[in-house]
Amino acid sequence: MNRRITANLALSVSVTFLITTVSLFACSTVALAQQREYACPMHATVVSKRPGKCPKCGMALRVSKADPKSAGDSSGANPSGERASGAANGALSLRIPDTQVYDQNGQRLRFYSDLIKGKTVAINFIFTSCATICPPLTATFRRVQQELGDRVGRDVQLISVSVDPTTDVPERLKSFAAKFNAGPGWTFVTGNKPEIDLLLRALGAYVGDKNDHTPMTLIGNEKAGYWTRTYGLSKAKEIAQIVNEAALKSAPAPDNRNKAGAPTDSDDQAVQVPLPGASSNKNGVAERSIQRGPSATARSLQGSGAGESKGTAEDKRTPSEVAASYFPNLTLLTQDNKPVRFYDDLMKGKVVVINFMFTTCAGICSPMTANLVKVQQYLADHIGRDVNMISLSVDPAVDTPEALKKYAENYNVKPGWYFLTGKKENVDWVLYKLGGYVEDKNTHNTFLIIGNEATGQWMKMFAMSKPKVIADAVVKMIMPEKD
Repeated sequence: MNRRITANLALSVSVTFLITTVSLFACSTVALAQQREYACPMHATVVSKRPGKCPKCGMALRVSKADPKSAGDSSGANPSGERASGAANGALSLRIPDTQVYDQNGQRLRFYSDLIKGKTVAINFIFTSCATICPPLTATFRRVQQELGDRVGRDVQLISVSVDPTTDVPERLKSFAAKFNAGPGWTFVTGNKPEIDLLLRALGAYVGDKNDHTPMTLIGNEKAGYWTRTYGLSKAKEIAQIVNEAALKSAPAPDNRNKAGAPTDSDDQAVQVPLPGASSNKNGVAERSIQRGPSATARSLQGSGAGESKGTAEDKRTPSEVAASYFPNLTLLTQDNKPVRFYDDLMKGKVVVINFMFTTCAGICSPMTANLVKVQQYLADHIGRDVNMISLSVDPAVDTPEALKKYAENYNVKPGWYFLTGKKENVDWVLYKLGGYVEDKNTHNTFLIIGNEATGQWMKMFAMSKPKVIADAVVKMIMPEKD
């Protein structure tokens, strides 16, 4: 009897200990999850409590805030052979693996040892069968090479990493490189898919679907431990300038390093992005519903020169009344040379999809328009009935209605999609209010503005997102979910 009691008591104690241990583990796991914060390595102002994609560059958000104890622990062996490379602003820290890769000539290389170590580098991400953003990305890199001159191959290395290594064998990369007159010092990289995938993860560029790859360019000075990112379709001169500035960086003194050993640089500037503070959902959509009142409308289009709040006295107005007071109602011209009032004729009572382009654009405009053609196909009869698609020229002096009509016909655009131009002062003011005004047309925004004028719900989305994802977002605007 005593033995049975003792056994039962021991069992009870063991079960109690196990339950307590599991409970403590669960609590610590929940606490860790609550502490996690996700941020875009390229745009430090894009922060979310959940994983997703950056609305500016399409890049996967990465954990930026976790358990302080584990985050600060940089001790221990590194079995993968990764090299730690510092952060430009404390937010961008890379551990670059010495992956075995092959260049376009079939030469076997070590990614870190042969291409990165001791060099200033610019890295972009492409695949040869890409029909959208890769050709303009590569063409921009070619112009960067020309801007940098004989420095490329001497103290600067250009690297294009394939996100489709299974298809992009060295011979295919060599043919692709030849189309863009890639010179010495520009290496196209492929290799074994599992290893390339790990490399892409380390560089913050891995995607499950190659068509979703990021248009960012990673720029770094390995000696100085300095890394930064920029938009891959920026002007070539601007990218070259960032490369030159990176090359001038020097290794900081030991006391300028953070606890993880990464150098810090107070000169690095964060890039302002649309919808600051908005969280990204699983499709990389930056969302924010406009609350009633003019200040909310202005906040929804931040970074654009949107008007300041006039106070809260008018906050009880309906979303339509707010939109009518915010959006310009200036006269513009369609591709059919038809005068239209921007708000009354195109926005009022509609769901709208707005992007910015110009007909002589040699970069993103063509693939962006081709992508939106697929969106139009998905939306079918909604276009022109519930939904207006609006492409606003950032170059109204050149983009006459005739030029816009020819451009639209090249893409077999259907009714309900309006390409707009007009007097420069009118177009510029509409662009300004939408956040699309730029001094240099080549630096125009590549996001979409999607909104429902009647409900006051608005969002911004990367224009090269999957067409179905964009179309789904539009449909949700047409038929908003009930609370």
